[in-house]
Amino acid sequence: MLQITGLTTRYGSISALRSASLEVRSGEVVGLIGPNGAGKTTLLGSIAGLLSPAEGTVSFEGTDITGAAPEKLLRAGIALVPEHRRIFVDLTCEENLKIGGITVSKSERAVLLEEMADTFPVLRDKWTTPAGFLSGGEAQQLAIARALMSKPRLLMMDEPSLGLAPVLVDVVFDLIATLKEQGRTLLVVEQNATRMLEVSDRAYVLRSGEVAAEGTGAELLERSDLFDTFVGG
Repeated sequence: MLQITGLTTRYGSISALRSASLEVRSGEVVGLIGPNGAGKTTLLGSIAGLLSPAEGTVSFEGTDITGAAPEKLLRAGIALVPEHRRIFVDLTCEENLKIGGITVSKSERAVLLEEMADTFPVLRDKWTTPAGFLSGGEAQQLAIARALMSKPRLLMMDEPSLGLAPVLVDVVFDLIATLKEQGRTLLVVEQNATRMLEVSDRAYVLRSGEVAAEGTGAELLERSDLFDTFVGG
């Protein structure tokens, strides 16, 4: 589904991502783990059209989408749940979700709203509540649901458990497991490497902007040397 080949992205003269190559197959959950500053968010931004790669290609379902605008990529079927969620705090949960479904028809949007209410029951209880009044865990669920409203074929998440209490981290990973059971395709950046590998079909380790290791989640969980050297324990 998604093929990244030799991707390099720079901030000025600094290469935050260097010749990175990876793939995401349909129906997989693929994790991206590594230390802070490894280039994980830069990689997602380069795929989502938020950053312009200097070299390499991004291919989605056989089409070269390198450097395409975010709006075009959303309509092509790629959605991103950004770091820090970036929900519209002055709008209600329902209004946030409707904005997420702007690329689908009105009838599809109505169906999707019901699906999101069933998948995220906490949001049904907060339907008319301004998003700024949600807890961290509720806001993260809203951000994920909003992305799903566009009916993405590829859902990318950037640090979905960041800043959450342990019990809410469990909620987030339970959601990822549920989406996996539904057959959705996910590419997830996550600092909680162990939890991410437990739910990943495959994963990549980034270090200093490069892919340092790859394998199944189970294989990488066995790599104590990898955690000590690349992830930091």
